[in-house]
Amino acid sequence: MYPARITDEFPAPSYRGNQKQALADIRAAFESGKDVVLVRAPTGSGKSLLARAIAGCARTAGEAAPEQVIDAYYTTPQVSQLDDVAEDALLEDLCVIRGKNNYDCILPGETDTPVNQAPCVRERKFDCQVKHRCPYFSDRAIASNRRIAAMTLAYFMQTAGSDVFGKRDVVVIDEAHGLGEWAEMYATIDLSPQSIPMWNDIDVPDIDGLDEAVAFTERVEHLAERRVKELRNKAELTGEEVAERDSLNTLRQDLGWFREDYTDTESATTWVVDQADGENAPVTIKPMNPERYLKHTVWDRGNRFALLSATILNKEAFCANVGLDPENVALVEVGHTFPVENRPLYDVAQGKMTYEHRDDTLPDIARTIVRIMAQHPDEKGLIHCHSYAIQEQLKDLLDDFGVGARVRTHDKEGRDGALSAWKRSDNPDVFLSVKMEEALDLEGDLCRWQVLCKAPYPNTRDSRVARRLEDDQWGWYYRTALRTVIQACGRVVRAPDDYGATYLADSSLLDLFERADHDMPDWFRAQVDRLSQPDLPRFAPDQALSGLSSGTKRRHDRSRSRSGDGNHPLSDVWD
Repeated sequence: MYPARITDEFPAPSYRGNQKQALADIRAAFESGKDVVLVRAPTGSGKSLLARAIAGCARTAGEAAPEQVIDAYYTTPQVSQLDDVAEDALLEDLCVIRGKNNYDCILPGETDTPVNQAPCVRERKFDCQVKHRCPYFSDRAIASNRRIAAMTLAYFMQTAGSDVFGKRDVVVIDEAHGLGEWAEMYATIDLSPQSIPMWNDIDVPDIDGLDEAVAFTERVEHLAERRVKELRNKAELTGEEVAERDSLNTLRQDLGWFREDYTDTESATTWVVDQADGENAPVTIKPMNPERYLKHTVWDRGNRFALLSATILNKEAFCANVGLDPENVALVEVGHTFPVENRPLYDVAQGKMTYEHRDDTLPDIARTIVRIMAQHPDEKGLIHCHSYAIQEQLKDLLDDFGVGARVRTHDKEGRDGALSAWKRSDNPDVFLSVKMEEALDLEGDLCRWQVLCKAPYPNTRDSRVARRLEDDQWGWYYRTALRTVIQACGRVVRAPDDYGATYLADSSLLDLFERADHDMPDWFRAQVDRLSQPDLPRFAPDQALSGLSSGTKRRHDRSRSRSGDGNHPLSDVWD
């Protein structure tokens, strides 16, 4: 790596904000001998541009000895972030490669078939005559030979050990704050009817402890291997059988990895097992702090690493979570350039939103949202609901209060479509979202205000969370929630001249700020220090709807006047 050329590799014609100083600090960190540099850069810092400059410091073929690795990877856990990179003209030399399911086959009669179900994977001994023109294999070949290959973190981890995407000189991970949690998610093993087609042929015991889980996985792997052999003996497979074969092969690899890691006395990974309903119920095997998994899938993939995020809150805790030595890691802090008065926090707390208090608190939050809607009659708003249960209950309350004409929701399957429709709409609609605290760019009039309905603490019913709290890791618990809050606050203010208000409706959020104060970045603490109670209009649903056209209101009134059975041929339009 050649850090000295980092400024020359910066892709924009000029700097904005603190980018020039950030590049100098990153260069100094690498030149001090650190192999890993954490870059804590808030919203609007241009992290992708910084990432490109760092990747450009990688050795090239002309600078390397034959035994030395060259070039760079850019990776991010967020698909939307990769999409933004692919569309940015300043980043056109980042060569994007995606998974097979994102490409369609080009053979006659197969143009609607994704490559991961094409004849080359369905038919034994199939010889594709146009493989050199296949969109997936073509993109893969190009990316493998380009100076900077860009991909999602999932694809990056899946290609560990491949001949195509081997070790490179520099690896840049954008939005890296959740790297440990992403690794835990990818390494989690789900044993259920959804992952095991022959589930009904398995006598699932009541698993009490990891030793019993190991014995059970040996039986599952044996059955999976037998089923894969049956599929391999077929001359041609259906698309569903291809998916089954690939899923079972992945499962076999994961089970083998689990048993190998569990029996390794030197492994730092702790495994936990869940089986909520006992005998014959699904089983989930989860890793905690999967250092060995990250070593294979990430740390063995490069010589030098840059990890960028707004919310790497504690260097030592982050390093411990992902298996890094803090002595070999530098933290570069990039200052915030957005005026603090443009990103105000407002206290509209109505009580606790814990499960036992939710039914009492949520109606008051709904009434407060109506008042906030009246405060912003002509501006779009975003409600962070935290869960689909809260979303559904809140939607019903807002309907009952008479403001449903301005409210949009989404389900798990239609998230992207509903979000795109809301962003395209000219109406000041309010979007009730679930798990959209990250990777959402709502610059300008796309959204001017948002509400956080619930403090986003990790679910204590998750065995990994429970285990950490049993080990007294409360600092991790509060940092995780704070990280999500900071990410959420960055959705509606995306540029120095942008502005947007964030309303805090759960009193537990105020408690969180006190408990996690020592882990707050200075720029976010400045927002918290200015926290105030807004002077909202009275509860007036008609005022909350005043920014809508009369036609929109009438359509909603008609839909509410029907019997509500959902069987009318225009119900999907009216609703």
